[in-house]
Formats: sequence, structure tokens, C-alpha cells
Amino acid sequence: MSSPPLRNRARAWARRQLYSFFSSLGNLHKHPLGTMMTVLVLGIAMLLPLIMYVSLENIGRIDLRKESWGTITVFLTESSDAAVAGKLAMQIDARKDAAARAISPDQGMAEFRKASGFGQALDIFDDNPLPWVIHVTPLPLPNQPLDQAAELLLGWLQGQVSVESVQLDFKWMQRLASLAELGRALVTVLSLTFSLAVVVVVANTIRLDVAARAEEIQVLSLVGAGNSFIRQPFLYSGFWYGALGAVLALVLLNVSLAYLAAPMQQLLNAYGNQFEVSRLGLVQVLVLFGSGGLLGLAGAWLSVQRHLRLLGRSASY
Repeated sequence: MSSPPLRNRARAWARRQLYSFFSSLGNLHKHPLGTMMTVLVLGIAMLLPLIMYVSLENIGRIDLRKESWGTITVFLTESSDAAVAGKLAMQIDARKDAAARAISPDQGMAEFRKASGFGQALDIFDDNPLPWVIHVTPLPLPNQPLDQAAELLLGWLQGQVSVESVQLDFKWMQRLASLAELGRALVTVLSLTFSLAVVVVVANTIRLDVAARAEEIQVLSLVGAGNSFIRQPFLYSGFWYGALGAVLALVLLNVSLAYLAAPMQQLLNAYGNQFEVSRLGLVQVLVLFGSGGLLGLAGAWLSVQRHLRLLGRSASY
């Protein structure tokens, strides 16, 4: 059981922390214009990686149907009939690296009629203009990438006499996925860069506060105040700068998403995805708030430590 003096010291320390925590917020209110400008800069710095992160999260919810990226569409010549299509499909199925499905002109027209929505407009054709089509799905082999297998299969199909043309459907989807990966890497780079910017902005702001209270710091030093006591109000001010910047970034993010919701929803619907544009969850909001506060705290600590060194005081924890 702790002794009464130890409990008293703990209570005094807690009261002092609480007082500094809330009084530092009051100090920011004494110069509202400067505080508002600093918080605005911090909010914008945090907003840029945030809005890119949320946009990529929504785009990442698109069903890209990766399982069909390697689908090869084989169009047969006009003279090809069911026997020719069936024979070629059997030859493809006999390979270890592919599976085939033959689609007759009637089946193709029915699928096109349903997908296009033209309906009765297609009845103007006296004859079905569609050829026999074979959908070929490349199968991965041991130690062989799927894209390489698709390229080899593509070359073999183009050499068949009954084949009019071959279409490989997966490249643009791969490019989209690569762009999404690049976007995630950019989010990481922007997060690190703007985190450093937040630290620098807060450090510069606290440096001005420290310079304005230099005489007060010297008096505290003369009466025996320790480094931790001198640092404390400035550290909490830095925390509030960062936290308020995070709150502003969240507000700006929601405003931006409200503006971007319609075009983003159109993009998602174009891929057959029916869902609402997502926003930050509770855990992500708490992480944002905590990260902003910690970055502000780090900037304030660096600034105050530098001033203490200039005063010839030893840095202690």
C-alpha cells in the first residue's frame, strides 16, 4: 500500500497535468487569428493524404473479377460451323494450360440482346451476323505466371486456321490494379511527407510562443523549476494544435466526400457495384485524432528542447 506522501504527490502531479492540459487550450484562445491560421494549415496538410486514402478504399471495393482477367475470346471465321468450333474447343481442353467454352451465334446474340438492351432493334437483321466464339480461360502451370501462360496460349490460338481473331481481355484490368497499388504507395509517401510538415509547422508555432514567454521561462528557471515543468504547457499546446488540425481535416474530408460522392458513385456503379461511398470509421477517426495530437506533441517537444539548450539547461526526462 502506498504511503500518504506518495499519494499526495501523485494527486498533485495529476492536478497539475489536468490544469496544464486545459489551460493550454485557453492560451490558444488568447490569439484566435494565429491559432486559426495554424490549425487551417495543419488541417489541409492532413486532408490531402486522407482524401486520397478514402478514395482508394472506395475504389478498392470494386469487384475487378480477377478470376477472369486472363479470359481469351476467340472469334472463328464465318465459314466455321458447330463441328469446327467443337473440334477446336476439344483441342484447347486437351491442353494442360487452358479450358474452353464454345458459344454459338444464337447464344451470343441472346447474351448481347440481354446485355445491350437493344431488344427488338436487333430483329432488323435477316441473318445472325455473329460468328462462333470460344471463351478460353488460361490455367496456371507450376512455376509459370498466369500472364505468361496467357501470352503463350494466345500465340497458339492465332496460328489456328479456323480462327479469325483473338482478343485478350486482361491487360487493362491489370493496369487498373497496378494504378491502385501505385495510389496506395503514394498515400504512404504523402502521409510521411505531410506528417513531417505538421511537425515542422507546430515546432515553428511553438518556437514563437516560447520566444514570447522567454522572460517567464527565465524567471521559472531562477526559482528552480525543472525542464519538465517548463516544457509541460508548450507540449500540451502542441498537442492541441495537432488535434484541432485533425478535427478540421475530418470536417474538410466529409465536405469533400459530399461533393465527390456523386461522381464516385457513378464510377462504382459502372463496375456493377451497388453500395454507398464509405467514410472513415470510428477507429480510423480516433487514430487520426491521436496521430494529429502526437505529431503536434513531437513538434512542440523539438522546439522547446532547442530553446532549453540555448538557455544552457540540460535536457532531462
